[in-house]
Amino acid sequence: LDKYGDSEAAAEYRWQVAQTFAAAKDYKGAWLWAQPIPLRNSDSILAPRAGFWIGKWAMQLGRQEDAQAAFKYVLSTFPQSYYAWRSAGILGLDVGNFKTIRQLNPEVMPSVRVVPPAGSPALKELYQLGQYRDALTLWQVEFQNQTQPTVAQQFTDGLMHLAKGENLVGIAEISTLEDRETPVEKALYHALSQQSSYWQARYPFPYLQQIESWSQQHQLNPLLVTGLIRQESRFEPKIRSVVGAVGLMQIMPGTAKTIAQEMNLTQYNLENPNDNIKMGTWYLDFTHKKFDNHSMLAIASYNAGWNNVSKWLRQFSNRDPDEFVEAIPFDETQGYVRQVFGNYWNYLRLYNPKISQLVAQYSSAHPKLPTLK
Repeated sequence: LDKYGDSEAAAEYRWQVAQTFAAAKDYKGAWLWAQPIPLRNSDSILAPRAGFWIGKWAMQLGRQEDAQAAFKYVLSTFPQSYYAWRSAGILGLDVGNFKTIRQLNPEVMPSVRVVPPAGSPALKELYQLGQYRDALTLWQVEFQNQTQPTVAQQFTDGLMHLAKGENLVGIAEISTLEDRETPVEKALYHALSQQSSYWQARYPFPYLQQIESWSQQHQLNPLLVTGLIRQESRFEPKIRSVVGAVGLMQIMPGTAKTIAQEMNLTQYNLENPNDNIKMGTWYLDFTHKKFDNHSMLAIASYNAGWNNVSKWLRQFSNRDPDEFVEAIPFDETQGYVRQVFGNYWNYLRLYNPKISQLVAQYSSAHPKLPTLK
């Protein structure tokens, strides 16, 4: 750890040891092992998780000021993470929690059309005017460095794919910019990631009208539905999974037949965005009703099936919700829950003016992570 303390392997080892201490209810030991992760391994996927759990363990130890400091640190330092949302809720921000999120209907302000960072002035003007077909034609001529694009070129190409409705490719191109490895490219990505336009491109809003309409019909939070669709299909209406799930909300044909019977639908097409969202929101409402409108259990059920979630509830009935998420035995479902709510949070912080302003206020305060000695 002394020699390779900044590595991902070190972060993983520290987290494993911290979890062992926490399982034994030695919360000071867990805290001590976890605290280097956000400080020395800040790029690790474990960094916001460790910071959040330091807050939870501080609460267990009765150290409320330290807990508040830890949650403020996670919210300001890792604002795009699932754990920033959980921290924001514990800090009292009106962002919803697992039991209240369904009822919320947050205000959403549309994004300002971004200026592509690469390309000619003519291309940028066409894009900003919404003349995407002409912009795309020009970009295909201008974009010669496709095998080794610069950060600006890759971001611009991602924007062009989004403009074409190729959301899976577009989101992937924009998201994987964070994987650049050279110091110069890392610096360029870091500068780009400080702009809200980057995150708004990474969390686009296709099919907003249909999502809002069917979410209202089934009394669901439209941003939660949007977050689920982004996770399930990256907004690709005709995508099919290896097990046969179809469309935006990845509905299995057998499940679709049951939904159609319940909704009295005689005709439907799962590749049609409106039909898929109509049926998918019905099913998400169904999973919510199964679990007394507890959205974490409903989202887990959407992925793993309500029978599995019912079994886990019997196993982990006395655990707090965050411990329950950590205890979900299916790695895919545990990650799915974090991803869907993380998506929800990013749509909320990016497009809701009130929450966006509050997050900016926390970030400007530069809170410190509380540490044990």
